[in-house]
Order: sequence, then C-alpha cells, then structure tokens
Amino acid sequence: MSNPPPSVTNPYNPTNALDDIPGLHWALHEFLQSRMHESERFCEQSDPDKQRLYFATGFGLIQCVKGLMSFEDKDLLTAINHTKHGITVASAHRKRPGSLAGRLAGYIVPSLSTSGIEWIAGMTPVERHAELVYAESLYQKSLLGIVYSGDWLAFIREVLNMRTTISIYRQLAQDLPTSTPQSNSTPSHPYLPSPSIDPHFRSGVYLGLGMSHLVLSMMPGKLLALVELFGYKGDRKFGLELLERAGGWGTNGKVVERDTEGVRRAICDMSLLIFHLVLSAFTFEGVDVRKAARILEWNLKRYPNGVFFLFGAGRLALVRSQPSKALAYYARAAQAQTQYRNLHHISWWESAVACLGLWRVAESRSWWGKLGGEATWSKATYTYGEAACLATLGEHAEAKRLMERVQGLRQKIAGKSIPVEKFVARKARKYLAQSDKLLLPALELAYVFHAIAHAPREVIAREMIPAVGGALGELGLLLSSGSEGLTSPGSGGSEGGAKASGVKKGKDKKLESRSGYWDDVCLARFLEGVCWRFVAYPDPDAELEPDEKIPFSPEDARIYSERAFRAVFEHGPNIELDHYIVYYAHFEYGRLLARSGDKDGARTQFDLVMSGKPLEVNAAGRKSKYSLENALHMRTNAALEALDQNRLL
Repeated sequence: MSNPPPSVTNPYNPTNALDDIPGLHWALHEFLQSRMHESERFCEQSDPDKQRLYFATGFGLIQCVKGLMSFEDKDLLTAINHTKHGITVASAHRKRPGSLAGRLAGYIVPSLSTSGIEWIAGMTPVERHAELVYAESLYQKSLLGIVYSGDWLAFIREVLNMRTTISIYRQLAQDLPTSTPQSNSTPSHPYLPSPSIDPHFRSGVYLGLGMSHLVLSMMPGKLLALVELFGYKGDRKFGLELLERAGGWGTNGKVVERDTEGVRRAICDMSLLIFHLVLSAFTFEGVDVRKAARILEWNLKRYPNGVFFLFGAGRLALVRSQPSKALAYYARAAQAQTQYRNLHHISWWESAVACLGLWRVAESRSWWGKLGGEATWSKATYTYGEAACLATLGEHAEAKRLMERVQGLRQKIAGKSIPVEKFVARKARKYLAQSDKLLLPALELAYVFHAIAHAPREVIAREMIPAVGGALGELGLLLSSGSEGLTSPGSGGSEGGAKASGVKKGKDKKLESRSGYWDDVCLARFLEGVCWRFVAYPDPDAELEPDEKIPFSPEDARIYSERAFRAVFEHGPNIELDHYIVYYAHFEYGRLLARSGDKDGARTQFDLVMSGKPLEVNAAGRKSKYSLENALHMRTNAALEALDQNRLL
C-alpha cells in the first residue's frame, strides 16, 4: 500500500510554484511503482486547469512516455500538444527579459545581459526552476516532433530546439556552486547540494547536462563534426559523472538517501541503466555493468514491482549471458502492471530475443507473433521475426504469407527509413525470390539482435553450431572443425532446423552455379565464425555457469572461428546481394584477434571496415550502402576506442 499523497495548496500562486514538488515527487514514485493510472489521476486532480508549473509539465512527461511507447500518431500528437502547453506554462513562470535597449546594453555590460551567469544568478528560485522545466519540455517536444514529423525540414527545426535546450542547461550549470564534487562539499557526502541550491534543481541540471553530453558523445563522426561547428562537444565521462551525482553512484560517494534526493534522481538512474545495459551493444567507453547492477539492486528494493527496473534486471541478466534468468524477469515485468498495455511489448520483444539466445525458436516465434498482433513500433520487424522463425521450423506456407507483408509495413522517421526495417525487407524479398528459401534466417536475426553474443556457451556449442553444420551440409560443405562431436538431440527437428549431418558432398558445379549459392556459403561461414568466437571467448560481462560442459577447448574454437571468417573473405567477391556479411566478418574477426592478443591485427581489420573501400566487389559491384552500415561503423569506432583503452572486446 502506498503512502497517501501530500496535500496541494489552493488557489495556485505562481510565486509558490515549488510547493508542488513534493506532490509531483509522490506521483513519480507511484508511476515507477507501476501504479501509472494513480499517478496520472493525481496530476489531473491536482491541476485540472493545467496551470501549475510542475504538475502541468509532469503530466506532459507522462503523455510523452505514452506516445513513445505506442508510436501511434494520435498518441504522439496528444503528447506534443501537452508538451507545447508545458512550454507555455514554463514560459509564464520564467524571468522576463528586459527591454530592447536593456538587451542591447547587455552586449556591452555583462551584468545587464539576458543570458549567462549574471542573468541566472539574478533569478528567484521559481524562475530558475521554470528555466529548467522550460528546457525539459522543449527537449520532450523536440524528441516527439522528430518521431512524428516524417520529414527533414521538421527534423532540422526540432534539432535547433535541442540546441536551445543544451544552451539553457549550460547556463543553469554555471549557477551551481559546486561544479565539481571536491569544492563546497560536506564530509558526509561529496555531492550533497549546498544550502543555496535545492536538490530538485540540482538533479534537473545533472539530468539535462549529463544526457546532453552523453548523446553528443555517441553521435556518428560526420554528424558530430557538424554539431561541433556550433560549439557543442560531448564529454562522455563528464556526462556519466553528472548523472551519477544525482544518486551518489560515484566511486567515492555514498548513495543519496530518499529524504535528500532530487525529484529527477530516479530518471538519472534510469538513464544510466539504459546506457550501461542497452547502448552498451554499440559502444564500450564508459560502460560499467557492475555499476548498473548496484543501481538496479538499490532501485528494485525501493520499487520491487517497478516495471522499468524489472526490465533493467532482465537486461542485466541478458548482458551476463543468462537468458533464462532474463525471461523470468520479463515475465514479472509483464505481470507487474496491466494499466499500460504497451509496456508489455517491451517484455515481449526482449523475450523474443532471449529465446533466440536459448535457440528456442518456436517460443521466439510466439513472441514475435504477439508483437505483430499488438505492437506498433516496427511491425515490419515483428512480422519478419515471426516469418524467420517459421522458415527455420520448416513451416513455409505461413512464413511466405508473412514475408509478403513485410515490405508494406515499413515506416519512416524524419523521412528516413529505419535501418533494421530496410534489412528485414531485403531478406523478405530474397526469401520470396528464392522460391521460399532462406538460409538460417532465425540465427541470422539472433546475430543482428546480439542474441548469439549473450547465449550460454553450451547452447552455442550444442544447438547453434550444429544448426550451421546442417546448413553447410546442404551446401556440400563441412564445418570448419569437421563434424565430430557436434550433433545433439536439440540440433535438428522443430527447434534447430535441418540436422547437422556435416557430410562432404564433394565439389558440385551445379550446386555452385545456383543463384545466391555463395551468399549462403558466406552467411553460413560468418555465423559459424561468430558462434565459435563466443565459444572461445565469451562476452566480457558473461557470468559462466560453473558446471557447463563444452566439448571444445578455447584454442580449438578460436582456430575454427578464424577458418570460418577466412572462408568469408575468400568467397566474398562472389556475393550477389548480402554484401554486409563481409564487412561484419572483418569486424568480428577483428574482435577475435583482439581477444587472442593480436591488437595490431585487430586494428587492421577495424581500419578496413572504416576505410570506406569496397571489401567484396565482384563483376556486378555494390551499388549502394550495405545493410546496417551505420550500426557497424558505430560499433567499429567503439571497438577502436576499446583497443586504445585495453578493454576486452
């Protein structure tokens, strides 16, 4: 049973706007405890006219979350309207700029400026909070506008709004008496706010400025170069430090207790979890899974039924290569609340991927099917996911029906195609063009969504590699190891696809002349190389089962992985459609070399990926970007940084 909500003073007086913060803090606590409707209802009842600074913008934040969860136009438009109203309310509470003459004088006399530290220092506490809330609402509107707009002109306009937001956060940060934890601190806690700045304002600046630095630090090189022209540069280490200060997660700090925390502390914690557990798939610098585990443990004690932190616990288990444990958390998250149905879709997506990591293809197919029936984020991906699993299971009639729908379900954001949707559309077209045939579609999808990387080694060795062996056998080839000791009860039948016979059929000219043959060979060898690589060198954050039985030594697995990748490079020039395989093979081979101690060799492979040179040209030549190119460049840049920092890949 939750504590009763604090009383709300009526009538509303803007000069006492900060008196509403305890009420909003209570509403946020309810929301994070999976009592969303109670939180929403309290905000509406406390501010029916939507005129209070914190309740009006807090209600707008809830609508923003709902819109981004559903991805439906009506919900996004509702959220945009609420955030626009929040901007209006915040503007009414902001410090009024001076006259035109006064603003012009500010360029000469700093104390008269309407921006900078003098301007901020002259604000009342309410005006400072209004400035902060204005920046937050502007950011939410920009994010929603980018998702909703569908054209580049609107995208550019919203990006300029984000520029304004970052500028405001920078100005507000200058007014914090302690820009570093060493100065003006107390013996009990280095990040406690000074008496002159309340913790709620401080946590807001930590959140806004920290996220700004984090987002800027993750931008692709070309876009970052453009942003830096405007004077903005992301410092990831500083951004993470700011987000950690809100909860006291720094190396030398004590955890900030509930009675002294700022209202935005939980959002800072959730931002850190997203970085360490989700974005860590694309970057290495600053990632700290152990710190994420500390943050999760504390918040799960506070919010044992909190759906967002249960998601985090599931993700932590997956990062640790414990997909069975992850599935249990996702099931709890789905049971934690029934009020926001769209939150179930996150559990279903994660469960679909976790099942691929366990090579439970039929179960994964069920989750993709449920997503396709209800969720609206990416119906093309859900539909292809179900079709890929059905094709792996040999149910081609139903798979064909779904593959035919994939292309028509694609969406665009800011006028641009979604990369993963472009990828699955290409694979669906290929399936139909090849008379309802596609090689290892579920295992390929497992790689794309990082399920192989987080699969238990026993599953890879006893289930996935035999599935690859079966596919190679149909191509007249053997596994790089030969086929000894690879068959298992689960390697064929309904879950794993064709049996892994590994029979060498000899050179079959007719087979090799088939259209798409070398694409299939390269895909099979690539997936084989990836599987052997994770048998040899599990993910650095994996927690291995003490009783696992792997019938191969790490050195043997490394040799088999290298053979498989070299086969991709040998036959890459014969690829007709799936050009991405060669580039990803160079990336994964680089990671293999890095883990085996050959840093120079690894760097050579990564440099090849980043060179922009075609690595697989045949007579036809590659005429456009290969699939998932931007994602690979992001991961390769991160891998190069990790090499310099001696981090495991």
